[in-house]
Amino acid sequence: MTRDDATRIEGPNLALRLIQPDDAAYVHDLRINPAYNQHLSEVRGTAEDQRAWIEAYKAREAAGGEFYYIIERHDGTRCGTVRLYNIEGDGFTWGSWILDENKPRKAALESAVLSFRIGFERLGLRCASIDVRTDNVHAEAFYRRFGMTESKRDACDIYFSLTSEIFRSLTAQYQASLLEAL
Repeated sequence: MTRDDATRIEGPNLALRLIQPDDAAYVHDLRINPAYNQHLSEVRGTAEDQRAWIEAYKAREAAGGEFYYIIERHDGTRCGTVRLYNIEGDGFTWGSWILDENKPRKAALESAVLSFRIGFERLGLRCASIDVRTDNVHAEAFYRRFGMTESKRDACDIYFSLTSEIFRSLTAQYQASLLEAL
């Protein structure tokens, strides 16, 4: 697994690029916005604190242990974030997924497909772990439609997994749905 394999990926409407310290204010604004933060952990600190976190994260990125992306339209307009982290052995955790009002049609599907392509195809990992708050019914429904399997649940979270085999088997279906959006 190399950083170069995970630097950037493009789809029909979106691209994922590695986050930079200059994205700190954007990420902080997303995380404190009540329209997007209902199912996120509480945010404390400032945009400068977010910048410091991103700068520290860059060491984990360089070591291949974590990749944090800005989701953007092809015109360069940022419209969200997604992260692959806890990369160990043949697996990773997928999360920090936020899409804002600038997202194009089918952005959820496209950003998910692109980020899982990085994990499964470019990095060669075999299994993704995903968790969602039990009250985040929209995300839960999306994960189930996407082909993720519920592995357990507790009072706060539902835990899902997605294997590279299932992802590959559904890739044609994902692509067909994305092409409908063009």
